[in-house]
Amino acid sequence: MADEQQVHRALRGVKHPESGLSLMELGMIRDIRVDDKQVRLTVVLPFMNVPIKDQVVNETRAAVEELSEVEGVDVELAEMTQQERVHFMAAQEKRGGSAEQFNHIQHVIAVVSGKGGVGKSLVAGLLAVALRREGHQVGVLDADITGPSIPRMFFPTQRHPDNSPLGILPVETETGIKVMSINLLLPREDEAVIWRGPLISTAIKQFWGDVVWGSLDYLVVDLPPGTADASLTVMQAIPLDGVVLVTSPQGLAAMVVRKAARMVRTMGVPILGVVENMSYVVCPDTGRQLEIFGPSKAETMTAQLGVPLLGRLPIDPQIAQLCDEGRIEEYQSEAFAAIAHRLAETAPQPSR
Repeated sequence: MADEQQVHRALRGVKHPESGLSLMELGMIRDIRVDDKQVRLTVVLPFMNVPIKDQVVNETRAAVEELSEVEGVDVELAEMTQQERVHFMAAQEKRGGSAEQFNHIQHVIAVVSGKGGVGKSLVAGLLAVALRREGHQVGVLDADITGPSIPRMFFPTQRHPDNSPLGILPVETETGIKVMSINLLLPREDEAVIWRGPLISTAIKQFWGDVVWGSLDYLVVDLPPGTADASLTVMQAIPLDGVVLVTSPQGLAAMVVRKAARMVRTMGVPILGVVENMSYVVCPDTGRQLEIFGPSKAETMTAQLGVPLLGRLPIDPQIAQLCDEGRIEEYQSEAFAAIAHRLAETAPQPSR
């Protein structure tokens, strides 16, 4: 009768046809079960329609069938979770940041819009502030390499990170939020980053693996608009626990955000909910809420996507002033505190 250790040893010799690495090393074998002389196991693929699927299954089955104690092998197929896919991509590229092994991050939440101009970075910044006020250790990774705005929200003057033997040290805000952005590395904040996709992807990976984040309860990742290289890199290279979608009342914004939602689900990342920004403005004289961009479409969108509506945020001139002055941490918002509290309660437990 074969045992699981014998099956493990047999499978170490099965190589990925493209990288030459062991399927075991790539995390592609799951749930090995031995029942007398029958072996059952699951092969997990980054995506179910990869062209090497049949070859991987056949070679896996053949390797186990070579064991003299085995009379039958049942191979099931499954698609990797987003976090398994991150491990797979990291092993394929044989990468690993200098600081990654020293970081311990409980939850990684990305803020996504798909469309520019809806206040995605503002929501990311406010989310970090609200989580910090609840007593959590928080960091912000600005993955918008060509259009970074996070540092201007948090720092009145330009700041630069320090280096350490372990890696780059993020810059800390007044309340202790750790921030890393390409703008913190530039000689001037208005210096243009004129990079193609591969360089942008490399920078994002370094912000994850070469930055000494230390122990964090939450790392908030601010993604750029769109569904191209930068967003794909984040979802392939960083083990996300979930995504917050940001939209505004305009129908055009809702349509583009639905595209982002499709991308997120294609990559296997949970959607934690939707925040509608710029939903209304409060008239200072009467307190009446004016929907100056039209009626809210948030409830319709969340019903279509099957995800919760986390909240609707107003247009507030004070927040614009505070962000321009690098004082976002001084902004008080009961609406956003409720959103952050809801996320803190519902965020999935990390598997890493």
